Amino acid sequence: MGMKTAWLGMAMLMAALAGCQQAGEDDNRTGKVMDARFLADNAAWREQRKLELVAPDGWTSLVGLHWIELKSHFIGNGPSSGIKLLVGPPMLGMVAQRDGRIFFTPESGVAVTLNGEPVTGRVELQSDRDASPGVIGFDEGKGALSLIERGGRHALRVKHADAESRIKFVGLDYWPADESWRIEGRFIPHPPGKTLTIIDVIGVATESPNPGAVEFERDGKPYRLEALGQAGGPLFFVLADRTSGHGSYPAGRFLDAAAPVNGKVVLDFNRAYNPPCVFTPYATCPLPPAENRLDLRVDAGEKTYAKPIKVL
Repeated sequence: MGMKTAWLGMAMLMAALAGCQQAGEDDNRTGKVMDARFLADNAAWREQRKLELVAPDGWTSLVGLHWIELKSHFIGNGPSSGIKLLVGPPMLGMVAQRDGRIFFTPESGVAVTLNGEPVTGRVELQSDRDASPGVIGFDEGKGALSLIERGGRHALRVKHADAESRIKFVGLDYWPADESWRIEGRFIPHPPGKTLTIIDVIGVATESPNPGAVEFERDGKPYRLEALGQAGGPLFFVLADRTSGHGSYPAGRFLDAAAPVNGKVVLDFNRAYNPPCVFTPYATCPLPPAENRLDLRVDAGEKTYAKPIKVL
């Protein structure tokens, strides 16, 4: 993060804190007490969320998802490339697959790196399912090419700092922060090794670790969400609710929670957020399982993204 960005973030946080104090005073006059720390923490979380999205390698920089179908593909922005990049040099290199392994060879004279180290010859790429995924950097670090594996197939995921979706990012919209949506639930552990089938937007089903479920109440009614993650660690939820398609993204939202403590989990729906597919057509987002489609209007957290209007 540059110095200018850091100062901007600090200024915004200070403004948020001032607004929180005013909000607390206003709520006291109306008989409703809104915790200033809750408001400040929520404002800081929103600012961090935005900074991560618009980072040079954030989700708004995603410009391509290219499936590796042939034995070899030339990659670049030029007309002779089999895999054509939206942004980048005319010829970046060649990707080839041999016996389930994927290799990349840079074009002569084109400067590229692998995980930050200069590359001059053929290198093997590790996917996001491997222990040490590889990232090919190009365009003086503005571009990043990585390998993903979905359903036994491999694809190249391409990011670039000059992506239109990043440059023209219009900001995020939220429902007003509401501490009543910060709900303590009861963690119900599952037997070790249990998984939950999660289907993504491209139709690939994945068996994801499902350590347990969280039961909670809202307006006196019980609800339940199945959690993803490793036993004893942080929890991740893919969910839909009555706002899906009616204020929030139609395909659902994500929610993170800390690991259970003494059988309790805090679900802060003010921090429900959009999946990457909201910002780019090149992501492979998981969809909510049937178990996580709530018959509840969660009017908290991130609203659907208002994409910039293209001027013809």
